[in-house]
Amino acid sequence: MTPSTLQHLRDTYKARRNDVIESYRKHVRPEKLLGGLRRVTDQTLRDILKVTPLPKGACLAAVGGYGRGELFPWSDIDVLILLAREPDQNDQGLLEALVTALWDLGFDVGHSVRTLEDCRREAANDITVETALMEVRWLAGNKPLLAALQTAMAEQRDPQAFFQAKRAEMQQRHARHQDTPYALEPNCKEAPGGLRDLMVILWIAQASGIGQTWREIGQTDLLTPAEYRALRRAELAFKRLRIELHLLAGRREDRLLFDLQPALAKIYGFEATKTRRASELLMQRYYWAARVVNQLNTILMQTFEERLFPPPANSDSIIDDDFCIRHNRLDIRRPDALERNPTLLLRAFLVMQERPDLTGLSAQVMRAMWHARRQIDTQFRRNPVNRYLFLQIFQQPRGIVHALRRMTLLNILPRYLPEFRKIVGQMQHDLFHAYTVDQHTLRVIRNLRRFTMPEHAQEFPLASQLVADMDRHWLLYIAALYHDIAKGRGGDHSELGAKDALRFCKQHNISAEDTDLVVFLVREHLSMSSFAQKRDLTDPHTIHEFSARIKTERRLAALYLLTVADIRGTSPKVWNSWKGKLLEDLYHLTHEALGGNPPDTGTVLARRKEEAAAEIRLLGLRDETREAFWKELDVAYFLRHDASEIAWHTRHLYHRVEAPEPVVKARVIGQNQGLQVMVYIKDRPDLFVAICGYFDQHTLSIQDARIHTTRHGWALDSFIVLLPNQDTDYRSWATLIEHELATALALGHPLPPERPASQVRSRISRRSRVFPIVPNISLQPDENSRSWRLALTASDRPGLLYSLARVLARSGIDLKMAKILTLGDRVEDVFMIEGDVLENPRTQLQFERNLLGQLSDAFGT
Repeated sequence: MTPSTLQHLRDTYKARRNDVIESYRKHVRPEKLLGGLRRVTDQTLRDILKVTPLPKGACLAAVGGYGRGELFPWSDIDVLILLAREPDQNDQGLLEALVTALWDLGFDVGHSVRTLEDCRREAANDITVETALMEVRWLAGNKPLLAALQTAMAEQRDPQAFFQAKRAEMQQRHARHQDTPYALEPNCKEAPGGLRDLMVILWIAQASGIGQTWREIGQTDLLTPAEYRALRRAELAFKRLRIELHLLAGRREDRLLFDLQPALAKIYGFEATKTRRASELLMQRYYWAARVVNQLNTILMQTFEERLFPPPANSDSIIDDDFCIRHNRLDIRRPDALERNPTLLLRAFLVMQERPDLTGLSAQVMRAMWHARRQIDTQFRRNPVNRYLFLQIFQQPRGIVHALRRMTLLNILPRYLPEFRKIVGQMQHDLFHAYTVDQHTLRVIRNLRRFTMPEHAQEFPLASQLVADMDRHWLLYIAALYHDIAKGRGGDHSELGAKDALRFCKQHNISAEDTDLVVFLVREHLSMSSFAQKRDLTDPHTIHEFSARIKTERRLAALYLLTVADIRGTSPKVWNSWKGKLLEDLYHLTHEALGGNPPDTGTVLARRKEEAAAEIRLLGLRDETREAFWKELDVAYFLRHDASEIAWHTRHLYHRVEAPEPVVKARVIGQNQGLQVMVYIKDRPDLFVAICGYFDQHTLSIQDARIHTTRHGWALDSFIVLLPNQDTDYRSWATLIEHELATALALGHPLPPERPASQVRSRISRRSRVFPIVPNISLQPDENSRSWRLALTASDRPGLLYSLARVLARSGIDLKMAKILTLGDRVEDVFMIEGDVLENPRTQLQFERNLLGQLSDAFGT
């Protein structure tokens, strides 16, 4: 093919393609665009064959989506070159010239070259090939040969084997997408509830001889008219969405990436409200559509199974007047049972929980539920029987999470609780929740449920013990159901959710005592996490304040359980063992205070010294050996460190109170919960920033810092650090840090440079770039000392703490304590600081501006 011919074909194809896309932009008719692009591509391929012909007797056919007659703007062009015989050398030359011409034209071609026998053999061994050949469509060449292929494939096809293979393939695909349509960046083609799920239904219907098109299938008893309309609406909606993604990205892109969501929302005409972004409204609409597809896919796949693998005659087992067991699944004895008695909508889930021999709901039951869901109205919700049944679901010893997931999938739970319906598919752009609000809620309930299972007791021994000792632990599930139910309304979602929970408890006749617990948990569900991760737990005032807020041991146990389940349900990245230790410490300290031992400074100081002395004696050290070291430590030191830490420090420092060289020691906390690093060195202004620089260079994440200066001017600093992702070799790291950090501090190496802004930006997550948190700083004097409390919130980025430490050093700030809280891509840090610049309003304001500038630089905000 000459360059001029190639250029002419390329220009003609491009012009025709642009005309089709321009027409779509004016009229927004998805199927017209897909058909138009297919016709343009068909014609171009036939034009190419005039210049680079097929081998003699061969056929060119479209397969896959292109064979179906649908071509998205940037989809692959999948073609089959069907040969009448094995290719000789001349045929090989023609094939190579044709494929080269296709690539030279700019086509993203997926091509295969097969004989009829090749197709038979490969289709028999590969369900993907068999599926692609079901949609084969003639483009050029030998029509009888293609007809022979279609006949051979039809004769070879086994509907039962095809169904089993497609179901297994679908399950694997769903697993790759975490088995949920609610991913924050879902793939509208491959994820559960996407286009591929619709196509699976169509393929199985075709293989089973039910129909070749949606219209034909809709005229059978496989689909009701309402289901047919719902599927067609969903199909058109997903086709348009995929088209818009391709056009917006300018490439084949089927994921609703964070970067694309705002622009997509604008295309669809969504506008932001006072409480929600336009992109959040777009995504909620997507999730609702995906849920419909997921529902109908589940129902129809089960319908296919029951038709293709019918149970033996007379195999039904009657449960009661309404339900029976068919195919090991719960079924209804009359097709109109749920319409006649809507109460069965809830009782069906209760029966499922009571019968462990049942493997699921039958297709007939799920279909009946889907059609009867609108029976759940105000009158239904007020019915005392329905309220009783709903509570019973939470009180069963098994099947609670499965029941709630089924109820959500089939739109029963959102119908019964209108307040829950508002959070279905609602995104959370707080940079640490990885799931929509409704899915996060179900995960929290799942985590609480795991605490009750003996097989999971080793995960959280304290949680398992507490839940075993708790009366009516099902109340925790109600609290979890409501803890985030007011997200997205504006205002304090904890307070608004508590009001909703109070109304629910009263409507469902929950006792006053239990209502008080549920409402308390919803209102305070963030408080334990906040105290544990942002406050100094060695300060008696902190424990006293938290105890006064909790009041009872029952509340404390319940709040601990809900807090652990909640944090673990936000994102796999948010929970770590250090957070778990902080929560356990706060639980035990508060439990002791509530048990009649409220802490006061004098008592705590005396007890801590005595406990530390006892540990030191066990190490073989006499009391007088520690005095030289202890006399240099003030009251603040003993209040900020627990007995174990004091003993550890003393063991390594009692004989080198005025050590000329830096002393660095590291130890593993608990069961690999982190590393505690102690640094003892003559104090100097840049010490904290130098230590932060070392940790930053080694990608060690600081979780806690306690900065202390002895009476004679030595720094005694203690850090809790976590290792880089996936690294668990804590002991090797401890040895490395002890050697390297001591050497670096002794030699006084220059501070490492901050990371270049371009490097930082390249490592910031897409989510942080598209939905950044506006940096916020709060600087308040501490009422209990001359220190100031600096609290900041911002999007996380590499090297952030080191950058902040440099600002503190340049401003002459002395750091007394740091609590570092990382929540996914969000940081919420608290520092106790002192410095002359804080005493003057003008210099204090400049200091805050410098901090804000550092927090904003990498994002260009």
